[in-house]
Amino acid sequence: QVQLVESGGGLVRAGGSLRLSCATSRIIFSTRAMGWYRQPPGKQRELVAMITGGGSTNYADSVKGRFTISRDAAKNTVYLQMNSLKLEDTAVYYCNARYFNSGSGDYWGQGTQVTVSS
Repeated sequence: QVQLVESGGGLVRAGGSLRLSCATSRIIFSTRAMGWYRQPPGKQRELVAMITGGGSTNYADSVKGRFTISRDAAKNTVYLQMNSLKLEDTAVYYCNARYFNSGSGDYWGQGTQVTVSS
C-alpha cells in the first residue's frame, strides 16, 4: 500500500506555477524529514528540497528563489510550491520521507509528472 500520496503534477507553461502535495501518515510525518526529489528525462534523480520537523529547509541551487517547501502538521502533508517554472524543471517528482541523520527509514511516493512547456 502507498505510504505517501502525491498530487498536483501536470502540464504547465513556462513561467507558470504548480503546487505539489504529499500526504502521509501521522507517524511518518512526525518522525522523519520530508523532501522532494525529481528525475528529469534521461537524467539522474536529484534532491529538490527538504524540510525537517523543526522547519529547517534546504534547496537545490537550481530552484532557490522559485520553489518553497513547507509542512502542515494538521494534515500530515508536505507541499512544494513551484513558481516561475522553467523547461528544465520537467521531471518526475517524488516525495520522500526518511530519518534525517541516518538517511534510513525511507518511504517514497510513486512519483508525479511535471511537464513544463514553452
